[in-house]
Amino acid sequence: MATPFPPPIVHHPAFRAEMPAGHRFPMDKFSRLAAVLEAEGVAGPAGFVLPEPIDLESLLLVHDEAYVRGVIDLTLPAEVARRVGLPNTGSVAKRAQAAVGGTLAAARLALAHGIACNTAGGSHHAQADTGAGFCVFNDVAVAARRLLAEGAVGRVLVVDLDVHQGDGTARIFEGDSSVFTFSMHAEKNFPARKAVSDLDVALPDGTGDAAYLETLGEVLPDLLARTAPDLVFFNAGVDPHADDKLGRLSLSDEGLARREAFVLGSCLERGIPVAGVIGGGYDADIDRLAHRHALLHRAARKALEA
Repeated sequence: MATPFPPPIVHHPAFRAEMPAGHRFPMDKFSRLAAVLEAEGVAGPAGFVLPEPIDLESLLLVHDEAYVRGVIDLTLPAEVARRVGLPNTGSVAKRAQAAVGGTLAAARLALAHGIACNTAGGSHHAQADTGAGFCVFNDVAVAARRLLAEGAVGRVLVVDLDVHQGDGTARIFEGDSSVFTFSMHAEKNFPARKAVSDLDVALPDGTGDAAYLETLGEVLPDLLARTAPDLVFFNAGVDPHADDKLGRLSLSDEGLARREAFVLGSCLERGIPVAGVIGGGYDADIDRLAHRHALLHRAARKALEA
């Protein structure tokens, strides 16, 4: 595979949906992240890769048609919209389709070049028949199913390091040997009822940099060797940070940066393509949050320089 420098970064203006005033989801982080990456030159002179919104056929590889139609036609039942936690509007539906398309584009670019990242994605609470926890469509699951259906990959590993368990992804791929789901998360955090991933590592409240990175270092290299995936999806949620309002762990910016470098480096040194998605992050300071999400993209660039 020919690896470009810098690595491809996928972004779409539709990643930022219009939201009601005072909504607790930090929607502005997506546009601010893109601005940070542009200002730092991380995206390179060619700029971002603009993805196509995901097509209906690909969505239906994972999600029930009634749910998909409800999202797109703006006819979700009120109780489902409440479970999602986002308004059932055209702007949110467009964002969800763009974000899934972005993760699929990043995965294709990773297969071609070794590494690529989306500036959105990681909607791991979405299940086949519903969304949940600010997640509309499960972008990683859709991208994985599409690539598997095409024969582009035969085995996929999901490395989900968001502070919340990737319960939707685990349920979608339950019993599917072509996708291995690994989630390392805060034991006492959302969701209250956990799913069963192929590998779950539940961490106690207050876990900091040293213990977190030690645990990941004990798990990931062996997992990559055992599963021998054709592609890794890395959910680099920054909500394990000590200042995140929805997290329960105690990672620092330095700890997150070391985590990103370790995951990406572990994949690249084994010749395994890796597609990064940003996952959760809920700091009230949008600028600080955007810089935290940018750690993934900076690490991808440094991994190629190494």
